[in-house]
Amino acid sequence: MHNRYVGRFAPSPSGQLHFGSLVTAVASYLDAKSHNGKWLVRMEDIDEPRCIAGVDKDILRTLEAHGLLWDDEVLYQSQQHARYQIVLNELIAKERAYYCTCTRKQIKAMGGVYNGHCRNKYVGSSLLPSNDDSAVRLKLDVPLDAFIDVIMGEVKPHAGLSLNHQQSNTSECGPFADALHAEDVVLKRRDGLFSYNLVVVLDDVFQQVNHVIRGCDLIDVTPLQRAVYQSLGFTSPEYGHLPVAAVAPGRKLSKQNRAAPVNNSIPIDNIVRVMHFLGFSFPDAATFNNVESVLNEAISMWSRKKVVKTAEIIVPQHESTYYNEPL
Repeated sequence: MHNRYVGRFAPSPSGQLHFGSLVTAVASYLDAKSHNGKWLVRMEDIDEPRCIAGVDKDILRTLEAHGLLWDDEVLYQSQQHARYQIVLNELIAKERAYYCTCTRKQIKAMGGVYNGHCRNKYVGSSLLPSNDDSAVRLKLDVPLDAFIDVIMGEVKPHAGLSLNHQQSNTSECGPFADALHAEDVVLKRRDGLFSYNLVVVLDDVFQQVNHVIRGCDLIDVTPLQRAVYQSLGFTSPEYGHLPVAAVAPGRKLSKQNRAAPVNNSIPIDNIVRVMHFLGFSFPDAATFNNVESVLNEAISMWSRKKVVKTAEIIVPQHESTYYNEPL
Protein backbone atom coordinates (compact mmCIF):
# COMPACT_ATOMS: atom_id res chain seq x y z
CA MET A 1 0.00 0.00 0.00
CA HIS A 2 0.88 3.65 -0.28
CA ASN A 3 3.52 4.77 2.23
CA ARG A 4 1.94 8.11 3.06
CA TYR A 5 -0.82 8.07 5.67
CA VAL A 6 -4.21 7.93 3.94
CA GLY A 7 -7.32 7.92 6.10
CA ARG A 8 -10.99 8.27 5.31
CA PHE A 9 -14.44 9.09 6.62
CA ALA A 10 -17.14 6.99 4.99
CA PRO A 11 -20.69 7.95 5.98
CA SER A 12 -23.84 6.41 4.58
CA PRO A 13 -26.19 9.06 3.09
CA SER A 14 -29.24 7.55 4.76
CA GLY A 15 -29.55 10.48 7.16
CA GLN A 16 -27.80 13.65 8.25
CA LEU A 17 -24.74 13.52 10.49
CA HIS A 18 -25.47 13.34 14.21
CA PHE A 19 -23.07 13.79 17.12
CA GLY A 20 -21.87 10.18 16.99
CA SER A 21 -20.93 10.39 13.34
CA LEU A 22 -19.30 13.79 13.92
CA VAL A 23 -17.07 12.13 16.54
CA THR A 24 -15.82 9.69 13.89
CA ALA A 25 -15.37 12.45 11.31
CA VAL A 26 -13.38 14.68 13.66
CA ALA A 27 -11.26 11.86 15.12
CA SER A 28 -10.38 10.39 11.72
CA TYR A 29 -9.52 13.88 10.43
CA LEU A 30 -7.31 14.65 13.44
CA ASP A 31 -5.51 11.32 13.21
CA ALA A 32 -4.78 11.90 9.53
CA LYS A 33 -3.65 15.51 9.86
CA SER A 34 -1.53 14.82 12.96
CA HIS A 35 0.36 12.32 10.78
CA ASN A 36 0.64 14.79 7.87
CA GLY A 37 -1.66 12.51 5.94
CA LYS A 38 -4.51 12.68 3.49
CA TRP A 39 -8.13 12.55 4.66
CA LEU A 40 -10.65 11.25 2.15
CA VAL A 41 -14.44 11.24 2.16
CA ARG A 42 -16.36 8.33 0.66
CA MET A 43 -20.13 8.07 0.37
CA GLU A 44 -21.07 4.50 1.27
CA ASP A 45 -24.26 4.49 -0.78
CA ILE A 46 -23.95 0.92 -2.03
CA ASP A 47 -27.28 0.03 -0.39
CA GLU A 48 -29.13 2.51 -2.57
CA PRO A 49 -32.69 1.72 -1.36
CA ARG A 50 -31.68 2.98 2.11
CA CYS A 51 -30.15 6.23 0.87
CA ILE A 52 -32.03 9.53 0.80
CA ALA A 53 -31.64 11.92 -2.11
CA GLY A 54 -29.73 15.07 -1.21
CA VAL A 55 -28.41 13.82 2.12
CA ASP A 56 -24.92 13.42 0.69
CA LYS A 57 -24.84 17.17 0.06
CA ASP A 58 -26.07 17.81 3.63
CA ILE A 59 -23.23 15.66 4.98
CA LEU A 60 -20.63 17.52 2.93
CA ARG A 61 -22.02 20.88 4.08
CA THR A 62 -21.72 19.77 7.70
CA LEU A 63 -18.11 18.71 7.18
CA GLU A 64 -17.31 22.04 5.51
CA ALA A 65 -19.02 23.99 8.30
CA HIS A 66 -16.70 22.26 10.78
CA GLY A 67 -13.56 22.90 8.73
CA LEU A 68 -13.21 19.23 7.87
CA LEU A 69 -12.04 19.72 4.31
CA TRP A 70 -11.30 16.53 2.44
CA ASP A 71 -8.50 15.72 0.02
CA ASP A 72 -9.22 14.47 -3.51
CA GLU A 73 -12.71 13.94 -4.92
CA VAL A 74 -15.53 12.35 -2.95
CA LEU A 75 -15.97 8.73 -4.04
CA TYR A 76 -19.53 7.38 -4.38
CA GLN A 77 -19.89 3.61 -4.16
CA SER A 78 -23.02 3.72 -6.30
CA GLN A 79 -20.82 4.86 -9.19
CA GLN A 80 -18.32 2.00 -8.83
CA HIS A 81 -20.46 -1.01 -9.83
CA ALA A 82 -18.47 -1.80 -12.98
CA ARG A 83 -15.21 -1.91 -11.01
CA TYR A 84 -16.74 -4.20 -8.38
CA GLN A 85 -18.19 -6.53 -11.02
CA ILE A 86 -14.83 -6.92 -12.78
CA VAL A 87 -13.25 -8.15 -9.54
CA LEU A 88 -16.21 -10.43 -8.85
CA ASN A 89 -16.02 -11.98 -12.32
CA GLU A 90 -12.29 -12.62 -11.89
CA LEU A 91 -12.83 -14.33 -8.54
CA ILE A 92 -15.55 -16.55 -9.98
CA ALA A 93 -13.43 -17.43 -13.02
CA LYS A 94 -10.55 -18.44 -10.75
CA GLU A 95 -12.95 -20.46 -8.54
CA ARG A 96 -12.11 -18.30 -5.55
CA ALA A 97 -15.76 -17.25 -5.35
CA TYR A 98 -18.91 -19.20 -6.14
CA TYR A 99 -22.66 -18.95 -6.57
CA CYS A 100 -24.78 -19.82 -3.55
CA THR A 101 -28.53 -20.45 -3.74
CA CYS A 102 -29.06 -21.09 -0.03
CA THR A 103 -31.93 -19.11 1.47
CA ARG A 104 -32.09 -17.60 4.94
CA LYS A 105 -34.45 -20.40 5.92
CA GLN A 106 -31.93 -23.02 4.80
CA ILE A 107 -29.08 -21.30 6.64
CA LYS A 108 -31.24 -21.13 9.75
CA ALA A 109 -31.72 -24.89 9.46
CA MET A 110 -27.91 -25.22 9.39
CA GLY A 111 -27.86 -23.70 12.85
CA GLY A 112 -27.65 -20.11 11.68
CA VAL A 113 -24.14 -20.49 10.28
CA TYR A 114 -23.61 -21.16 6.58
CA ASN A 115 -21.82 -24.51 6.23
CA GLY A 116 -20.37 -24.22 2.72
CA HIS A 117 -23.24 -26.16 1.12
CA CYS A 118 -22.76 -24.61 -2.34
CA ARG A 119 -18.96 -24.36 -2.26
CA ASN A 120 -18.35 -27.12 -4.79
CA LYS A 121 -21.88 -27.51 -6.09
CA TYR A 122 -21.26 -25.84 -9.45
CA VAL A 123 -17.57 -26.66 -9.99
CA GLY A 124 -17.17 -27.81 -13.59
CA SER A 125 -20.88 -27.43 -14.24
CA SER A 126 -22.35 -25.57 -17.18
CA LEU A 127 -25.68 -25.26 -15.37
CA LEU A 128 -25.04 -22.21 -13.23
CA PRO A 129 -27.86 -20.59 -11.25
CA SER A 130 -29.35 -17.35 -12.49
CA ASN A 131 -28.15 -14.09 -10.99
CA ASP A 132 -31.69 -13.49 -9.75
CA ASP A 133 -31.61 -16.62 -7.62
CA SER A 134 -28.15 -16.65 -6.10
CA ALA A 135 -25.63 -14.81 -4.01
CA VAL A 136 -21.88 -14.91 -4.61
CA ARG A 137 -19.61 -16.01 -1.76
CA LEU A 138 -15.85 -15.80 -1.28
CA LYS A 139 -13.99 -18.96 -0.33
CA LEU A 140 -12.61 -17.81 2.99
CA ASP A 141 -9.73 -20.12 3.80
CA VAL A 142 -7.56 -17.79 5.85
CA PRO A 143 -7.57 -17.73 9.66
CA LEU A 144 -9.45 -15.01 11.48
CA ASP A 145 -7.29 -14.01 14.37
CA ALA A 146 -6.69 -11.27 16.89
CA PHE A 147 -5.41 -7.91 15.74
CA ILE A 148 -3.77 -4.84 17.22
CA ASP A 149 -6.13 -1.89 17.39
CA VAL A 150 -4.10 1.34 17.35
CA ILE A 151 -6.45 2.87 19.93
CA MET A 152 -7.85 -0.02 21.96
CA GLY A 153 -4.82 -2.32 21.89
CA GLU A 154 -4.96 -6.05 21.25
CA VAL A 155 -8.41 -7.35 20.37
CA LYS A 156 -8.80 -11.09 20.92
CA PRO A 157 -11.52 -13.40 19.59
CA HIS A 158 -14.13 -14.65 21.99
CA ALA A 159 -16.56 -17.44 21.15
CA GLY A 160 -20.28 -17.42 21.71
CA LEU A 161 -21.31 -14.06 20.32
CA SER A 162 -23.24 -13.28 17.17
CA LEU A 163 -21.34 -11.57 14.36
CA ASN A 164 -23.82 -8.69 14.56
CA HIS A 165 -23.49 -8.33 18.32
CA GLN A 166 -22.74 -4.78 19.42
CA GLN A 167 -20.36 -4.41 22.32
CA SER A 168 -22.86 -2.61 24.52
CA ASN A 169 -22.27 -4.43 27.79
CA THR A 170 -18.49 -4.45 27.85
CA SER A 171 -16.24 -1.83 29.33
CA GLU A 172 -13.79 -2.05 26.46
CA CYS A 173 -14.07 -2.31 22.71
CA GLY A 174 -14.00 -6.07 22.08
CA PRO A 175 -13.57 -8.95 22.30
CA PHE A 176 -14.99 -9.44 18.82
CA ALA A 177 -17.51 -12.13 17.96
CA ASP A 178 -16.22 -15.19 16.14
CA ALA A 179 -19.32 -17.39 15.90
CA LEU A 180 -19.77 -16.69 12.18
CA HIS A 181 -16.19 -15.99 11.19
CA ALA A 182 -15.64 -19.38 9.59
CA GLU A 183 -18.39 -19.03 6.99
CA ASP A 184 -17.67 -17.95 3.42
CA VAL A 185 -18.49 -14.26 3.24
CA VAL A 186 -21.14 -12.95 0.84
CA LEU A 187 -19.70 -10.68 -1.88
CA LYS A 188 -22.93 -10.04 -3.76
CA ARG A 189 -26.38 -10.53 -2.30
CA ARG A 190 -29.30 -12.41 -3.81
CA ASP A 191 -31.02 -9.07 -4.46
CA GLY A 192 -28.13 -8.01 -6.69
CA LEU A 193 -26.50 -5.55 -4.28
CA PHE A 194 -22.77 -5.81 -3.65
CA SER A 195 -21.98 -6.52 -0.02
CA TYR A 196 -20.42 -3.96 2.28
CA ASN A 197 -17.58 -6.32 3.17
CA LEU A 198 -16.53 -6.51 -0.49
CA VAL A 199 -16.86 -2.88 -1.51
CA VAL A 200 -15.25 -1.42 1.60
CA VAL A 201 -12.14 -3.52 0.93
CA LEU A 202 -12.03 -2.75 -2.79
CA ASP A 203 -12.53 0.97 -2.17
CA ASP A 204 -9.86 1.15 0.51
CA VAL A 205 -7.43 -0.58 -1.86
CA PHE A 206 -8.46 1.65 -4.78
CA GLN A 207 -8.02 4.82 -2.70
CA GLN A 208 -4.83 3.50 -1.03
CA VAL A 209 -6.35 3.88 2.44
CA ASN A 210 -3.97 2.49 5.05
CA HIS A 211 -5.49 3.83 8.29
CA VAL A 212 -9.11 3.47 9.38
CA ILE A 213 -10.44 5.26 12.46
CA ARG A 214 -14.08 4.41 13.18
CA GLY A 215 -16.57 3.49 15.90
CA CYS A 216 -16.43 0.45 18.15
CA ASP A 217 -19.76 -0.69 16.71
CA LEU A 218 -17.76 -1.93 13.70
CA ILE A 219 -15.11 -3.84 15.60
CA ASP A 220 -16.86 -7.19 15.10
CA VAL A 221 -16.54 -6.98 11.31
CA THR A 222 -12.89 -5.93 11.40
CA PRO A 223 -11.41 -9.47 11.58
CA LEU A 224 -13.69 -10.49 8.73
CA GLN A 225 -12.61 -7.54 6.60
CA ARG A 226 -8.96 -8.24 7.40
CA ALA A 227 -9.50 -11.81 6.18
CA VAL A 228 -11.09 -10.56 2.95
CA TYR A 229 -8.03 -8.37 2.37
CA GLN A 230 -5.77 -11.36 2.88
CA SER A 231 -7.89 -13.60 0.66
CA LEU A 232 -7.72 -11.05 -2.16
CA GLY A 233 -3.96 -10.64 -1.75
CA PHE A 234 -3.96 -7.17 -0.18
CA THR A 235 -2.53 -5.76 3.04
CA SER A 236 -5.22 -4.50 5.39
CA PRO A 237 -5.09 -0.99 6.88
CA GLU A 238 -4.32 -0.29 10.51
CA TYR A 239 -7.56 0.02 12.46
CA GLY A 240 -8.44 2.17 15.43
CA HIS A 241 -11.85 2.04 17.09
CA LEU A 242 -13.49 4.85 19.02
CA PRO A 243 -16.12 4.77 21.75
CA VAL A 244 -19.60 5.25 20.34
CA ALA A 245 -22.08 7.79 21.70
CA ALA A 246 -25.16 6.19 23.21
CA VAL A 247 -28.33 7.52 24.83
CA ALA A 248 -28.60 4.39 27.01
CA PRO A 249 -26.61 1.16 27.41
CA GLY A 250 -26.74 -0.66 24.09
CA ARG A 251 -28.60 2.19 22.34
CA LYS A 252 -26.08 4.09 20.28
CA LEU A 253 -27.00 7.36 18.63
CA SER A 254 -28.23 6.52 15.16
CA LYS A 255 -30.47 7.67 12.38
CA GLN A 256 -32.81 4.81 13.27
CA ASN A 257 -33.47 6.17 16.77
CA ARG A 258 -33.85 9.71 15.44
CA ALA A 259 -30.62 11.19 16.71
CA ALA A 260 -30.66 14.96 16.28
CA PRO A 261 -28.67 16.28 13.31
CA VAL A 262 -25.55 18.33 14.01
CA ASN A 263 -26.13 22.07 14.34
CA ASN A 264 -23.82 23.60 11.73
CA SER A 265 -24.08 27.08 13.23
CA ILE A 266 -21.95 26.18 16.29
CA PRO A 267 -18.98 24.25 14.85
CA ILE A 268 -16.50 25.37 17.52
CA ASP A 269 -18.77 24.17 20.31
CA ASN A 270 -19.32 20.88 18.51
CA ILE A 271 -15.61 20.20 18.03
CA VAL A 272 -14.87 21.06 21.67
CA ARG A 273 -17.67 18.71 22.69
CA VAL A 274 -16.15 15.93 20.57
CA MET A 275 -12.74 16.39 22.21
CA HIS A 276 -14.26 16.26 25.69
CA PHE A 277 -16.27 13.18 24.71
CA LEU A 278 -13.09 11.38 23.61
CA GLY A 279 -11.40 12.11 26.93
CA PHE A 280 -9.20 15.11 26.15
CA SER A 281 -8.66 18.03 28.53
CA PHE A 282 -9.48 20.68 25.98
CA PRO A 283 -9.92 24.47 26.24
CA ASP A 284 -13.40 25.95 26.38
CA ALA A 285 -15.14 27.03 23.18
CA ALA A 286 -14.80 30.70 24.14
CA THR A 287 -11.03 30.34 23.77
CA PHE A 288 -11.30 30.11 19.97
CA ASN A 289 -12.21 32.73 17.40
CA ASN A 290 -12.77 30.44 14.44
CA VAL A 291 -12.97 26.83 13.32
CA GLU A 292 -9.43 26.81 11.98
CA SER A 293 -7.98 27.72 15.37
CA VAL A 294 -9.93 25.04 17.25
CA LEU A 295 -8.91 22.39 14.69
CA ASN A 296 -5.25 23.43 14.87
CA GLU A 297 -5.36 23.08 18.65
CA ALA A 298 -7.07 19.70 18.36
CA ILE A 299 -4.48 18.46 15.85
CA SER A 300 -1.62 19.54 18.11
CA MET A 301 -3.20 17.77 21.10
CA TRP A 302 -4.31 14.64 19.30
CA SER A 303 -2.95 11.36 20.64
CA ARG A 304 -4.43 7.90 20.22
CA LYS A 305 -3.23 7.07 23.72
CA LYS A 306 -5.45 9.79 25.20
CA VAL A 307 -8.68 8.44 23.68
CA VAL A 308 -10.81 6.85 26.38
CA LYS A 309 -10.72 3.05 26.11
CA THR A 310 -14.37 2.11 26.30
CA ALA A 311 -16.92 0.76 23.85
CA GLU A 312 -19.55 3.40 24.46
CA ILE A 313 -20.19 6.59 26.36
CA ILE A 314 -23.63 7.67 27.49
CA VAL A 315 -24.46 11.22 26.44
CA PRO A 316 -27.34 13.38 27.73
CA GLN A 317 -30.72 12.14 26.59
CA HIS A 318 -32.03 15.65 25.88
CA GLU A 319 -30.64 15.64 22.38
CA SER A 320 -32.01 19.02 21.32
CA THR A 321 -30.19 20.71 24.19
CA TYR A 322 -27.02 18.66 23.94
CA TYR A 323 -26.49 18.97 20.22
CA ASN A 324 -28.09 22.20 19.15
CA GLU A 325 -27.11 24.79 21.73
CA PRO A 326 -23.72 26.40 22.43
CA LEU A 327 -21.67 25.12 25.35
